[in-house]
Amino acid sequence: MQSLLNKKIVLGISGGIAAYKTPELARQLIQEGASVQVVMTEAAGQFVTAVTMQAITGNPVYTSQWDSSISNNMAHIELSRAADVILIAPTSADLMAKLSLGLADDLLSTLCLARDCPLLLAPAMNKQMWDHAATQRSAQRLLDDGVALLGPASGFQACGEVGMGRMLEPAEITEQVIAFFQKKTLLGKKVLITAGPTFEAIDPVRGITNHSSGKMGFAIARAAVEAGAEVHLIAGPCDLETPLAATGKITRTDVISAKEMHAAALKSTDSDIFFAVAAVADWGIAKPAKEKIKRQGKNAPAIEFIANPDILLDVAKTVKTKGGKPYPYCVGFAAESTNLEAHADEKRQRKGIPMIVGNIGPDTFGSDFNELIVMDAQGSKKIAKAEKLQLARQLIQLLAKKI
Repeated sequence: MQSLLNKKIVLGISGGIAAYKTPELARQLIQEGASVQVVMTEAAGQFVTAVTMQAITGNPVYTSQWDSSISNNMAHIELSRAADVILIAPTSADLMAKLSLGLADDLLSTLCLARDCPLLLAPAMNKQMWDHAATQRSAQRLLDDGVALLGPASGFQACGEVGMGRMLEPAEITEQVIAFFQKKTLLGKKVLITAGPTFEAIDPVRGITNHSSGKMGFAIARAAVEAGAEVHLIAGPCDLETPLAATGKITRTDVISAKEMHAAALKSTDSDIFFAVAAVADWGIAKPAKEKIKRQGKNAPAIEFIANPDILLDVAKTVKTKGGKPYPYCVGFAAESTNLEAHADEKRQRKGIPMIVGNIGPDTFGSDFNELIVMDAQGSKKIAKAEKLQLARQLIQLLAKKI
C-alpha cells in the first residue's frame, strides 16, 4: 500500500547537519508513491549535494531563483503551483525566522511565500537555538499562520549536546506527511483504545495469555491520530513502537494484567470513542504463587481460576450523553473459532454496545493483514482483506459517519 500515491511534494533543504538524513527521507517518500522535487538553499549544498538528491528523486534539483531552465524563469511560481505540499527538512532557525516574517531572498523562501499549498517544516538546530526566545516567536507566528511543524525531537545533537532541536527521523517525518493527507473526520475527538494481550501470572515466571500481536489496535491508534483525534492507547505486553508518537497526539499506558487494563480504561471514560481491541484474558489466577512452582514428577499443580473484570461491559455502563449523543461510543472486537457473525452480534447485544468488529480468518494473529466484518443494529458490512493500517483507516471513516 502506497499511502502517498500520486502526491507531488516539493522537498526543501536548508543549511544544517541534519540534511544528511534528507536523502533517506526522499527515498521513503518515493517508496510511498510520492513524486519528489527538491529545492535547496546555497547553505544546504554544504551538507548534501544536488547530484545526490537528483539521483534519488530522478528529478532536477533547483537551487537558484534565476534558473533559466524554467520556461518563464519563474521557478518560485511554477514549482509551488505543481505541489500538493511543500516540506522543508531540515528547517534551520534562520529559515524559520525568514518565513515567519514573510522574507524571501532565495528560491526556497520565495516559493514558500508564493505558494498556494500547505507548508510543513521539520526544524533542526542546536538546543539553545531552538529554546531562544526569537526562535520560539518564529515558531508561534508560523503556527498562527497555519504552517505545520513536524517536531523537533529531543536527543543527541551533532554539537555533542543533548536536548530539544533534533530533527525527526525520516520514518517519523514520512509518517506525519502521510497523516497530513488523511481525512480529519475525528478532529477534536478523544479516542480510547485497548490493544494487545494481557498476561495473568501463575507464579513469578509463568502465566497464561491470549494470542495477540497488538498490530490491529496499534493500527487503529495511528488511523485515529491521522484523522485528527487525541488518543489514549492502553497496551498489554507487546513489542510495538507507539505510532505517530512525535505528534504529541497519543498517550500510551503500558499494562500487564486484565485488572491493570480495566483500571486504566475506567480512568479514561471521558473519551468520545472506545475501541476495545485488546485480547483480554477472561480468567485470571485466584492465588498466584509468590515463588516458582517446582515440578513434582508427573503431577500437575492445581490452579484455581477466577473471572477477570469485563472491560468493555464496564466501560459501556459509564456511557453518558453529550449534545444528545452517547459517549463513549463503544466498539467491541470479536475473534471466534466458529460462527463468527452469530457469536459477535450476540456479544454486541449482551454488552449493550452499538458496534462490534469481527476478525475473519484463522491467520489474523501476528499477521500484517486481516479482513473485518462490522456489525451494528442496522446490519453488517465486510471490509475486504488488506493491510491492518488500511483496514483501520476504513474503519475510522465508517465510524465517523455513524457518529
